[in-house]
Amino acid sequence: MSPVLAGVLQLLALIAALALAYRPLGDYMARVYSSDKHLRVEKWIYKGIGANPDAQMRWPAYLRGVLAFSAVSVLFLYLLQRLQGHLPGSLGFAAIDPDQAFNTAASFVANTNWQSYYGEQAMGHVVQTGGLAVQNFLSASVGIAVAVALVRGFARSRTGELGNFWSDLVRGTVRILLPISVIAAIVLVACGALQNFSGIHAVGQFFGGSQQWNGGAVASQEAIKELGTNGGGYFNANSAHPFENPTPFTNLFEIFLILLIPFALTRTFGRMVGSLRQGYAILATMVTIWIGFTALMMWTEFAHHGPAFDIAGGAMEGKETRFGVGGSSIFAVATTLTSTGAVDSFHSSFTGLGGGITMLGMQLGEIAPGGTGSGLYGMLVMAIIAVFIAGLMVGRTPEYLGKKIGTREIKFAAIYILVTPALVLVFTAAAMALPTPGNSMTNSGAHGFSEILYAYTSGANNNGSAFAGLNADTQWFNSTIGLAMLLGRFLPMVFVLALAGSLAEQKPVPATAGTLRTEKPLFTGLLVGAILIITGLTYFPALALGPLAEGLAS
Repeated sequence: MSPVLAGVLQLLALIAALALAYRPLGDYMARVYSSDKHLRVEKWIYKGIGANPDAQMRWPAYLRGVLAFSAVSVLFLYLLQRLQGHLPGSLGFAAIDPDQAFNTAASFVANTNWQSYYGEQAMGHVVQTGGLAVQNFLSASVGIAVAVALVRGFARSRTGELGNFWSDLVRGTVRILLPISVIAAIVLVACGALQNFSGIHAVGQFFGGSQQWNGGAVASQEAIKELGTNGGGYFNANSAHPFENPTPFTNLFEIFLILLIPFALTRTFGRMVGSLRQGYAILATMVTIWIGFTALMMWTEFAHHGPAFDIAGGAMEGKETRFGVGGSSIFAVATTLTSTGAVDSFHSSFTGLGGGITMLGMQLGEIAPGGTGSGLYGMLVMAIIAVFIAGLMVGRTPEYLGKKIGTREIKFAAIYILVTPALVLVFTAAAMALPTPGNSMTNSGAHGFSEILYAYTSGANNNGSAFAGLNADTQWFNSTIGLAMLLGRFLPMVFVLALAGSLAEQKPVPATAGTLRTEKPLFTGLLVGAILIITGLTYFPALALGPLAEGLAS
């Protein structure tokens, strides 16, 4: 079988699996967030944290819950790392340095999981499982909660109430993320992923020295790392490591986990607003971009000619022979079009244009299908922008799902789409202008610029993957990328929740003959075009200095 055919068959199998899971999971999540009943274990949690799960919150109260919970999570994870040397199960590792502890705490709470350290050489079992893995669940659940709050803003009328943050947080964790993660971890263990609490031990003699590995609860962390679109690996090699991703089947299974919830949330959205066709329109937009990017990536990585490429079946530098060009390309697109950041190959070693595709996927806002929750609310904000553009074309007040998009709503949407690019471009410019940060680049020229542009794109968009080659474990990068991750996560949430509150207060507007039909293919095309044009206008100059210059020169 040719490598190209193998890649295409993997993609078709993945699409089939996602299609089978789409309806049951989407409907189930809609029931979870619409139910007024609480499980017994959930009642215990509410009692323990002193929360009333039945109290409805307006958007400022909902936002305060998000920010307060996340601030406490950052502080807890920071202290856990700083105290690691005094904790049991630390495997003899010392406390994490302050700047790196801040960076890691910000990273995992912001659902970014950027790692400027070697996991197997820095973190013990308590920090890995009690700190990092726990935040994998909680940060993902926060993202889904904010998305559900925005959906309620569309679904409700003449009330500013968006639900209860604590109830949404607990339900997302207990009823959705935990059950699926348990099943996924069992599958990974059965396929050879590591799951234990062993210490450091030598595994063989090589050139007069021994190779040492430490064990860990790898499979369980791998499951939620992918399912929650987190991305932080137990080992530095991430999903390229055979303990995390042993076989081609687990590689495809992990891609399935990455895409599962973000795609299924479009069904949840359609169910909660009372129009499945609206959910299908959002799904079609996501699928169009995802398949387009995947096809383009596979073409760039398979298309290079020459004896070495012909023998290898494509550009194999930086890719695992277990997965090949096809599996690596599908994984790279899935992880950068979502906010996952896990890698099974090293994006710095992709072709110039291939590396640019991974960067562009993040710069779209990671909305195709995006992160758990963040992908849906990002796409809905872009839908509002698209409706506004269509309204300008025909000279009519724009409407979406029966809600008028007025001055207030479009301001919130506009600020949302400007925040992240501003963070990326300002921090990148500062790093390139100052004398010290440039010393961290392994390469010079366009590729070196891509290393820094990719780092801030990954951080501010809460992706977490690295281009490789950049030494990011410095005070400058730990601090600035940490700030980019926090601001890139929580500033957009402010405007999403404010937008949700504004929509929930409105009285629905009846559809007329002049209403834009947002469930039709025409709107899907408009939405795809708006996303690509807005991103292109924002990032094209920076991309022209990095991956485009490199790709055209090769």
